[in-house]
Amino acid sequence: MDLQLNHKTAIVTAATAGIGLAIARTLAQEGAAVTITGRDREKLAEAVAAIESGAKGARVTGVLADVSTPEGVATLTANQPETDILINNLGFYEATPFAEITDEAWLRMFEVNVMSGVRLSRHYFPQMLAKNQGRVIFISSEVGAFTPPDMVHYGMSKSAQLAVSRGMAELTKGTGVTVNSVLPSATRSEGIMEYLRQTAPRPGMTDAQVEANFFATYRPSSLIARMIEADEIAAMVALLASPLGAASNGAAVRVEGGTYRSIL
Repeated sequence: MDLQLNHKTAIVTAATAGIGLAIARTLAQEGAAVTITGRDREKLAEAVAAIESGAKGARVTGVLADVSTPEGVATLTANQPETDILINNLGFYEATPFAEITDEAWLRMFEVNVMSGVRLSRHYFPQMLAKNQGRVIFISSEVGAFTPPDMVHYGMSKSAQLAVSRGMAELTKGTGVTVNSVLPSATRSEGIMEYLRQTAPRPGMTDAQVEANFFATYRPSSLIARMIEADEIAAMVALLASPLGAASNGAAVRVEGGTYRSIL
């Protein structure tokens, strides 16, 4: 399927690994000129090289910037003043007992996971409306729909992304601009596997056993009973970012393996 992205430009934040890298690679493979951000110069260069090697003729630019800060956003927008597609992927998670989450931790979670996308959207979204075309996609999470008790502040930030996304979508009525969120479940990466190893009920478990225990214990409603692959999320994001995804607007699109028990 041709996603008709050959003449489009895209920005993917925090794209040196994981979901962000997979999204950037997929968009590049579909012909979009992609700009990625990262905080580590070496990792950023490696990600650019990986995308170029995985997509013949890829047009990729790396911008060294921490877009969780106003200064980082200013650096990115100075380097790339306009874009057709904005993927707000930057985010982090941590498990902390509710009573131990400090004010600083609450504010840091909101600053990184929510305000990074707000600030970038505040710059690019009005341009899209003026041009009558564009895509904004927030990479949220399944926990935006149900808040886990061991990471309430993370769940709050992901629910906030859904609210921002839907509110922005209301401003696109009658235009060629769409704003959507994507809700992945636990996605395979070294970071999450390390986290799961720490929660393993006994030492010496293989990664396959740790993963199986996680789904049996913490995600028993998952219909696929396995980790989501980053490329699976990237495929959905690419469709929503393309002209073929024009009918999806204001949506919270689930790519979570059926974990969330709802028909809507």
